[in-house]
Amino acid sequence: MEFNGNQTATDVNQTKPIRGAAITCKNELENIDEENLEIVSTQLRQALLSSDKVVGMDWSKRPGISDIACNVAGFRDKLSVDSTNFIVVHGGGSFGHFQASNSGVHKGGLQQPLVKAGFVATRISVTTLNLEIVRALAREGIPSIGMSPFSCGWSTSGGNLPVADLSVVAKTIKSGFVPVLHGDAVLDDVQGCAILSGDVIIRHLAAYMKPDYVVFLTDVLGVYSHPPTEPNAVLLREIGEHSLLAIAVGEDGSWSITKPTLQHMNNQVEITVAAHDTTGGMVTKISEAAMIAKLGIDVYIVKAATSHSVKALSGELRAKIPDDWLGTVIRFSREEVQ
Repeated sequence: MEFNGNQTATDVNQTKPIRGAAITCKNELENIDEENLEIVSTQLRQALLSSDKVVGMDWSKRPGISDIACNVAGFRDKLSVDSTNFIVVHGGGSFGHFQASNSGVHKGGLQQPLVKAGFVATRISVTTLNLEIVRALAREGIPSIGMSPFSCGWSTSGGNLPVADLSVVAKTIKSGFVPVLHGDAVLDDVQGCAILSGDVIIRHLAAYMKPDYVVFLTDVLGVYSHPPTEPNAVLLREIGEHSLLAIAVGEDGSWSITKPTLQHMNNQVEITVAAHDTTGGMVTKISEAAMIAKLGIDVYIVKAATSHSVKALSGELRAKIPDDWLGTVIRFSREEVQ
């Protein structure tokens, strides 16, 4: 996810957001979709930074490339570095889930050798992905800084995140950088350890920073009535109290459909979760998105690296949703929020 804003970097409570996903091949272990990652990074730059001139900040050697792209002269000519208030949060995709599910990190039991080894392996995997995303953004001239929840001192209690110290994130934004956070293995004061998903992180950031909007980038067009691979699946374009599909959201993030009565769906949206996904997949995403929407913040769920995601990232959808836009909007009226 990412938060973007036209306000000064000091106004960390007035950001506008988005969230990044669908940049890995989730069914292939630790395989980055390089093309999608590059497109998403470019779209972020175009939507969020004012300058069209790209001066890269990744000055490290890359596999298969002998030269290091270090344009020092390009920065000597710049009076300042483009900066805007936004945060990127990404999930693990094909990184981390395999290690966590095979060792049981998400279930706790840190005193067990297998779980402890899995904890280490999970963090190696997710931080590896984080570094690659940071580098991709840096190549687009975005001053990105990788930040791990574990290293920030975040911990859960019984798998839940009761509170998160966001002071380091806020200071990073104030300094003109773009924090890039990720789903992580963290310590848990009840069960020893747990997996903290990127979707949960987004909700806490949204509650603290009150962004104008949040964008979830996924590998499908949005939320469907059935798994999108099924022939009778229908894209749900808007979810909210006064939408065709209305939902009620509990304090714990649980949700249920209130209208219409979906006879063919048994009054529920059917969602599948991959066996190796330790964070709840789309189920968690919709729950967290709904809780963000209850704060009065519009949430867009849209396919990454498409023209539809460009419109969501740039804020074009806030005024009006075009008829040809494909994605899912989750919103609640101001009266509902109060």
